[in-house]
Order: sequence, then structure tokens, then C-alpha cells
Amino acid sequence: MAKRSDLKSILLIGSGPIIIGQACEFDYSGSQALRSLREDGIETILINSNPATIMTDPSMADHVYLLPLNTNSIRKILKEHPQIDAVLPTMGGQTALNLCIEAQEKGIWEEHGVDLIGVNIDAINITEDREKFRELMEKIGVGMAPQATATSFLKGKEIAQEFGFPLCIRSSFTLGGAGAAIVHKEEDYDELLRRGLEASPIHEVMIDKALLGWKEYELELLRDKNDNVVIICVIENMDPMGIHTGDSITVAPAMTLSDRTYQKMRDMAIHMMRSIGEFEGGCNVQFAVSPDEKEEIIAIEINPRVSRSSALASKATGYPIAKIATKLALGYTLDELNNQITGSTSALFEPTIDYVIVKIPRWNFDKFEGSDRTLGLQMKAVGEVMGIGRSFQEALHKATQSLEIKRNGLGADGKGYRDYNQVIDKLTNASWDRVFALYDAIEMGISLSRIHEITRIDMWFLQQFEELHQLEKEISKFDINTLSRKLLLELNKKDLPIDR
Repeated sequence: MAKRSDLKSILLIGSGPIIIGQACEFDYSGSQALRSLREDGIETILINSNPATIMTDPSMADHVYLLPLNTNSIRKILKEHPQIDAVLPTMGGQTALNLCIEAQEKGIWEEHGVDLIGVNIDAINITEDREKFRELMEKIGVGMAPQATATSFLKGKEIAQEFGFPLCIRSSFTLGGAGAAIVHKEEDYDELLRRGLEASPIHEVMIDKALLGWKEYELELLRDKNDNVVIICVIENMDPMGIHTGDSITVAPAMTLSDRTYQKMRDMAIHMMRSIGEFEGGCNVQFAVSPDEKEEIIAIEINPRVSRSSALASKATGYPIAKIATKLALGYTLDELNNQITGSTSALFEPTIDYVIVKIPRWNFDKFEGSDRTLGLQMKAVGEVMGIGRSFQEALHKATQSLEIKRNGLGADGKGYRDYNQVIDKLTNASWDRVFALYDAIEMGISLSRIHEITRIDMWFLQQFEELHQLEKEISKFDINTLSRKLLLELNKKDLPIDR
């Protein structure tokens, strides 16, 4: 196989502490990567400041360093291990990429003769610097929302006067949407602009016209050194634009995307990945799609690394994205990896799933007294659950029952909201229990058109909720002795609880 013969020892950078916005998904990716490297007989050196991970177990790497993720630690490791040939930063989230950039700027990699694999510095800079990314998208003909960059408070004020409200503020070089916000009213703008500038390590924000109500999609891609590209999974956010994808209920495969628009989105994603730099590995691309018949596509961002969505896509499809991305970084090509998926299937294929995955985030606001529980552009979830079913409804019910919040699915436990104003508020201001509020609204008799008007959630999803409510009404006419076999089978198909 065409693996690089000069790579004998590799440094892998972990993601550091498990924090809101960067959780254990990167431990999953890092662990896969270490196993993948050791399969090829490569010496592995790991740096990660968090001992409460699988990747820092002594059996995972040849050398494990529990050190702060900074350039001093990198220098220390490279002095102790002069044999290190390359560094793999793409498994440690944005923390690893930022550290990699800092080491590059200080000349550490060049000083010690260490190659960067899995991504290149140009790709990191282009995708994390909002202004450079916007310029590149304009150059390659990929549409974006009207936007401009501000590196000062005064410039931010000028942009707001030009665009008008609502606006989105997104900080450069941050993780989990830190510093990001949607600004609906002018009186809130000054404080949120200052917060965004302060959150960015380079004191820069991108301000764009808010695409509220547009649908959001994510694509997971892999590319090898021969420029072969495969799209592993397309994930649809049930929640529209305006809520961070880490806080959104997501569904795979996409449920409301036309094939014509998917093919166009696919071509755009591949074009974007190829344009940001020459590298081999994984990539995550996010798009917004207008909710009308035109289905206009706008690029949101691209991440040249594995992500929390990569972990979800791996579990949803059975395709080990982090493992394969590591092999590609070593120089393998997709067609050479014939025994990494099922034992015989080539990695140069795109999975097709005949089931549905629903991911629901988990929050823990009770531990953060006084915190704002409204969901927005800054991620607040601390974890997630995943339901697998033969239909969206079955997967949704399995996910809601897995949340461990003392709820027995949708509508089955009698714990729903009964106050009209409270339900309307829950729909208007997205919160952790919005999925339950949707069902309560339907149960209360609020029309789907009204719910859609408030939430901008696609009507297809709302109809799925309504069908579940209609089925619950139907079974309420029977008891366990009179329930027909046909109806019981229907309940099992949707994983609908029958105990009230």
C-alpha cells in the first residue's frame, strides 16, 4: 500500500478538558486515531491535559503526556522525542488546531523538522478566519449571507447601520459558537458586539444578515491524496438556522431535502473542500437552505477536521470516519482501504442507510444557576442521546426516552405543559424542552401553521408530531384487553408507550 514510509513516530494533540462545546466526541475520535496509527506500527505520542478520557489510558499510546495544551508543552515533548516525524491535530477539535497554528507561528514545527498531516496551515487559517473564508467563497462562486468583518467596536457599529437587524455575530477562531449571538434589537447590539470581539483570540467578528427560518444541513466528507472524495453522511437539523447545530435536534439521513438540491449541495461541498488547501483527511461542511421552493443554498462554514457531527455520522452509518481519516493522513488512498469498514467493503464508497437516526442534545442548566436557558448560536449542550429506528417517529421516541429526565417519551407521561402562554413562550424562545413543547402545542389544539409560523420548523416534521398525537388519541379509546393486534403493531413500529 502507498503509506508514507517516512512516518515512524507521530504526535497526536488531544482536545483538553471536556467543556461545553467540546465534549467527549473528540475522545472518541482521538482513541480511534491512536488505534489506527498503532495498526500500522507507528510509535504514538499523545498530549492531552484531561486524564478522564479513554485516549489517555496508558494502553492507548506509547507515550502519554498529561500536560497543559500550550507551546511550552509541545517544545518539551519534541525535545524528549526528537524522533517525532509528524503531528496529527485534526482529532482534537478546535483546541488542537489553534495550538497547531500557534506552534507554526513560533516556528516550532520547522525547528524540530515535524510535518503537519491530516490538514495544512492554510486550510486552518482560511476556515477559521471569517474574512478569508468569505473572500474564498466569493472567489469560487459559493453563495454566503451578506456579511462583513469587524476588528473594532466602531467598525462593528458601521456594519450594523449598513445591514440593519436582525444580525448574527460570529467570533473568529472560537469553539462551539463562543462569542456568537443573534441580535434582534439595536439596544442589545453594543454589549453582544463587545462580547464577540473579546471572545475571539484575534479580536475579530464576522457580522452577517441573519438567515432566520432557513433550514440547516451538515455534510461529512473524506478526501485522499489522489483527490478522491466521498460524502459519508448528510445530517439535517430539525431546528432552523439561529440555533447552534450542537444544540439542535438533528436527523440522518436528511428528511426534507430534494434530490436536486442535495446533488447541488454535494458538488458545492466537494468544491469547497478542494479549494481550502491540499490535505488528506476529514472535513465537515455546513449549509443553509431557503425554506421556499427555490431552495437557495448558502454556505455557513467548513471545518477541516473531525467534529462532534463526525462522531454522530460514524455511529449512524457504521463508517469509522476518524479511523479512515487517520489512514488517509498516513498516505493511504480510499480505494486501498478494503478491510476497514466491513472486512471486504472498500472505503471508497458512500454509505446508504435504510433507517433513521435522531440526535437530541442534553443540557444541565441546573448546575449553572442563573444561566440563560434560551438556545442560540452559542452551544450550551453538555452531551447528546441518539435514537435509531425504522422511521423518524420511532427514532424520535427512542431518543426522547433516553434523555434520563424522567420523561417517558412524548405525551405518554402526562407531564406536559397545559398553559397556553407558557407553550407559546417555549415555542418562541427555543429551550431545552422544545421537543416536548411542540407535542404539547399540538395536543392543546394549536394549528400546525401557527406552530410553523413561530418556530419555522419544516412542516414535514410537525406533521410527524401530529401523527403521533392522533395515534395516542386513538389508543386512549382502548385498554390492554381491547387493544387490537393491528394497533399494537403500529404502536411498536413507532415505539409509542402505552402506559399513561
